[in-house]
Amino acid sequence: MLSVLHIENIAVIEQADIVFDRGFNVLTGETGAGKSIVIDAISAILGERAYRDMIRTGASKASVRALFRQVPELPWFRENGVAYEEETLIQREIYLDGKNVCRVNGQLVSVSILRKLGLQLINIHGQRDSQQLFDEGYHLLYLDAFAGDEALQAAYTEKYEAVSTLRREIQRLSMDEGEKLRRMESLKFQIDEISRAKLQAGEDETLEARRKLLQNAEKLSDGLDAAVAGLYGDEDSDGAAALLTQAERALAKLGRYDDSLEALHARVADLMYQVQDVAEELRDRRADFAYSGDELEAIESRLDVIHRLRRKYGATCQDILTYLAKAQKELDEIEFADDEILRLKGKLKTAEAEAWAAARALRAARQEGARRLAQQILEELRQLDMPRVQFQCAFTETELTPTGADAVAFYMSANIGEALKPMNKVASGGELARIMLALKNVLAQQDQVATLIFDEVDTGVSGRAAQKVAEKLRSVARNKQVLCVTHLPQIAALADTHLLIAKGERDGRTYTTVTPLDREGRKLELARIIGGASITETTLKSAGEMLGC
Repeated sequence: MLSVLHIENIAVIEQADIVFDRGFNVLTGETGAGKSIVIDAISAILGERAYRDMIRTGASKASVRALFRQVPELPWFRENGVAYEEETLIQREIYLDGKNVCRVNGQLVSVSILRKLGLQLINIHGQRDSQQLFDEGYHLLYLDAFAGDEALQAAYTEKYEAVSTLRREIQRLSMDEGEKLRRMESLKFQIDEISRAKLQAGEDETLEARRKLLQNAEKLSDGLDAAVAGLYGDEDSDGAAALLTQAERALAKLGRYDDSLEALHARVADLMYQVQDVAEELRDRRADFAYSGDELEAIESRLDVIHRLRRKYGATCQDILTYLAKAQKELDEIEFADDEILRLKGKLKTAEAEAWAAARALRAARQEGARRLAQQILEELRQLDMPRVQFQCAFTETELTPTGADAVAFYMSANIGEALKPMNKVASGGELARIMLALKNVLAQQDQVATLIFDEVDTGVSGRAAQKVAEKLRSVARNKQVLCVTHLPQIAALADTHLLIAKGERDGRTYTTVTPLDREGRKLELARIIGGASITETTLKSAGEMLGC
């Protein structure tokens, strides 16, 4: 559960430490006091989008820290290499340049990775979620979340992907005759052009190296001559090899008289042999080095051919040969496309039959889940003072889609004698809020999320219905930690922990504070909610009665 929330420099909140308890936590305050900012801060710590506009004017960054207690050892920790701790600390910093820094138990994580953890810690329900009840695109998602049919969904997805792959392959091979002929002519021209060149892998690199050598042939020839002369000598001087030979012979004789010269003799002898080896190798290289202008011209001509092909088909000879293989394969596919399409259509027929079987198995599980979902939602709605509501999940068979072969829509009737109709045609705002609360409560029983947040879900609810909503929220809070932002005194009166969000001014700046209320403070706040700005003995008495004091 969420235990402590620390906020710095988010909108009008300069700094706040909010302590939440188990059970039913309520946040109240004047409109615009900053209740939504607290929810935004919690959303940020859960990995939801955070904007630099959230940063308080004049600050360089905003930060949020949240301490969660009694966190189960979720697979998320192991999968992301984060040390598990039962008391988990999440931190997020938001900078003006748009950079976000997120940490879990001191370890850096990305926003997307943080969001995967956040979804397992807190479930936030706001007014936008109620509007999703009007969008039938969400109804199947709600049903699947309740039905727990993940294994059947995975089995269907595998079959559907096989069907999609075959359909794409058939589509790729299918083309009209004119397009087919044009493509075959183009491929044949390309294959012929490359084949006539008779390229060899790596040929371009070999030729370019040889061209570089020939372009510098005169310098190479002169340099080799000079090196050979320096080592072997010429008409004007002895070479290094001859001079070293003389030195070696002289030292060999002197060694008879002075043993200490033996080491020097050995070193000179070694130098002599090395120079002789180098001299021989250079002389061989010079003898083998032959070049002609004709060879250079032939290389230039060959490289021109390769260059033209490289501009069309790839950066190297190997790339061009790879393209040739692909072109030949595509040509073969087109020439034998009709036979291949017939073969693939046979496989597609089998794959579609398997996908439909998986879709029907999934539908059966969904229909059973829909029956249980309707039953539980109706029970919840009876507790929320909607005993006459009828509710059901209507199924329509579709073509095979990524989610199955079902379209699901929630139908309801709010009054006796009225036919079931799509929810967006019959539900009022207050009814919608209660239906969503019922749905959220039913779904919450299926997951392990310990904390539920309800952000002003009481819109359009009043009187007896408001009391029922309050009682339902308190009932949910017996098994989950519940945080609720509300304007209803009936809800606030049943809280275990009541936090007041208040806005004030100091030194020309706006500040928001978060204060836990004692019993007398709760009485004053309830009186304000009941009567507005004017708190009277009557409103105070009503507030006291609601609190049982």
